Amino acid sequence: MTKIRPRKSKNKSWFKFALQLKGSVILAVYKHVIVLGLFGLLISLLYYLNIPVSQPILGTVIPSIVLGLLLVFRTNTAYDRFWEGRRLWGSLVNDSRTLAWQIGVIINEIEPEDRAKKLAAMRLVPILMVSIKAHLRSEFDNSELEEMMSNSQSNTQCLQLKTINNKPLQITKWIADYIQQQHQRGLDFLHYSHVPILQSNLKSIMDSIGGCERILRTPLPLAYVIHLKQLVLIYCILLPFQLVEDLGWWTGLFVGLVSFALLGIEEIGVEIENPFGYDENDLPLDTICNTVKQDIEELINSNYAIAPNVDKAYLEEY
Repeated sequence: MTKIRPRKSKNKSWFKFALQLKGSVILAVYKHVIVLGLFGLLISLLYYLNIPVSQPILGTVIPSIVLGLLLVFRTNTAYDRFWEGRRLWGSLVNDSRTLAWQIGVIINEIEPEDRAKKLAAMRLVPILMVSIKAHLRSEFDNSELEEMMSNSQSNTQCLQLKTINNKPLQITKWIADYIQQQHQRGLDFLHYSHVPILQSNLKSIMDSIGGCERILRTPLPLAYVIHLKQLVLIYCILLPFQLVEDLGWWTGLFVGLVSFALLGIEEIGVEIENPFGYDENDLPLDTICNTVKQDIEELINSNYAIAPNVDKAYLEEY
């Protein structure tokens, strides 16, 4: 019997990761590191000219442990925001797929136009996900969203959405209106006991949107961010005065390395505190939305052998 061997992950080597520029903070801090390194070299030159610049006592001005704790707190706080954003988007993915599946299997089709309306409602779910992504990125004109709307929704809805600031809220209202309309048509279309199930998924989606907005609209206090930057700068400026007597001409290099470590840690916090952007270290929202879109299209295709675009004639009155 042939044993199935686990596939080895094709990870990059350690050195490739260590030397990789894309996604790192090197490009964000290298100018500051060079300036501080040159300042350390200047202190070495002054010391070489017998100017009394060596002041080891300056090492007690800002204890390393205090600065380290502040940097750790800054990074941990930013990572908590990043992880909460990922958790909220995980909930959005689960709730959106569940909602589309529930619409597909719970709501009945009796009249000829029911199928077209159901497909339109199911395709509103990935449109909702793309609108959330655009909303968090402050993209008022998103070509992907416009294309998805024009392909599967009525012209009235497309025009209405262009004039609305909070597009996720409006799309959620359309889905809720569809559920309510089916409920009002009678038990043959949607049983009253199923309405709370569908509404609970919509509420969970709205709660997740609110959680993402809380992260986006509540940055770290400006005074804390400024004070930490000031402490890092003061520490790096005072460092060559402490080390020049022992390191001599190597002071600039050592100051540059220490500055790179401290400024890099601080910059990581800046990079990940808003996880909804376009940077390499932000959440892969485009990939997540594409996954949801593909999953729901597969769900539609599995329930209907032929899943054409929605007939616009049925939807003009919807």
